[in-house]
Amino acid sequence: MSANLNVHLIGRFYKEMWNHFDKGLLPELLAEDIRFRGSLGQSAVGYGEFGRYVDYIHKAFPDFSNHVEEVVAEADKAFARLTYRGTHEGEIFGIPPTHRAIEYAGAALFHFYGGKISEVWVLGDIYGLLQQLQGG
Repeated sequence: MSANLNVHLIGRFYKEMWNHFDKGLLPELLAEDIRFRGSLGQSAVGYGEFGRYVDYIHKAFPDFSNHVEEVVAEADKAFARLTYRGTHEGEIFGIPPTHRAIEYAGAALFHFYGGKISEVWVLGDIYGLLQQLQGG
């Protein structure tokens, strides 16, 4: 797959799947054995585990959204710089809902195989997120 097609796939992953919590797109965008490591300390393999992670985020931040700031891609790899936003409406990190708006930076490294995303490794500014959740 070309780097341009992979950039398009990343855009769909965030704009269509994550920003709408549309797990129906998982088979279209992700390899069946997707390997995912999220910045919130969660890991997942396969559609089932990844779908549960999506639900976990949706419960904590029902309006969670991802904004892709930039993507650098070559061959079967890509790196995306992101901004995450949402409102804290469900428990996360043992912190009950604060109803605070949050915004923090993140980055994700993607690997592709067979025209789909096969691996995602995410690193987010968890310190910044915790400060917002704790009112700091």
